[in-house]
Amino acid sequence: MLLGLIRLLTGAQARWRGCPPKAEQRIYFANHQSHLDLVMIWAALPEELRSITRPIAARDYWANTPFKRWITTEVFNAIYVERGGSAAVPPEPAAPPAPRERIEPSFEPAAAPPAEPPAEPAQVVQGELPLAAPADAPAMPVPGSAEALLPLQPLIEALQSGDSIIIFPEGTRGHTGEPQKFKSGLFTLAQMFPDAVLVPAWIDNVQRVMPKGEVVPVPILCSVTFGEPLKLHDGEERRPFLDRAREAVIALRYV
Repeated sequence: MLLGLIRLLTGAQARWRGCPPKAEQRIYFANHQSHLDLVMIWAALPEELRSITRPIAARDYWANTPFKRWITTEVFNAIYVERGGSAAVPPEPAAPPAPRERIEPSFEPAAAPPAEPPAEPAQVVQGELPLAAPADAPAMPVPGSAEALLPLQPLIEALQSGDSIIIFPEGTRGHTGEPQKFKSGLFTLAQMFPDAVLVPAWIDNVQRVMPKGEVVPVPILCSVTFGEPLKLHDGEERRPFLDRAREAVIALRYV
């Protein structure tokens, strides 16, 4: 019933332009402009792929009511993720105080101490660096460390169990027509699971069904175009790969 309602509202047309639908482990990555993106791409998949493919869902939106929580867990089998970046990391301890400057003894007669000027706020001389970061400044997690991988842990567990996943590498919904810069999660997953097939996808018109800030969907004909799979090249660095993946998604807009 839910699938029929989704297709009535969106059409949910799947266009396989770069690869056929196939029951293999895949990481589908797509543009993100609406909360209905995960619903749209899930509905566009054939039945045999829907049962093994899990979309990600923002916990703060899709788990805030019993009905949405039921849909995402019992129907979509979604993976809940926390929006807002990586997990909090305890701050590093402040650097120890610098040793005091050594004062050489002098045999000259001591002069009368000058009058002390009024106290002024401490100033940082140009070119000097502070000895330590503020105590409340969070430390940046080391790439590949447990802290850096913590936000991806639900996706890692799903891939380890053999499931395919649907992700939105922008991390948040955009409204400019083109995807924002991709975040590093896709690169990390591609490194960790080299046998998973990376399939770009372009979701078209779904932002008009339920634009950002709206709660009532409007019937509009939508489609999902699946492109040619990508591979992470040997020695390819993070940003070139993410830019290449983003361009692969954008290119499907005009197919």
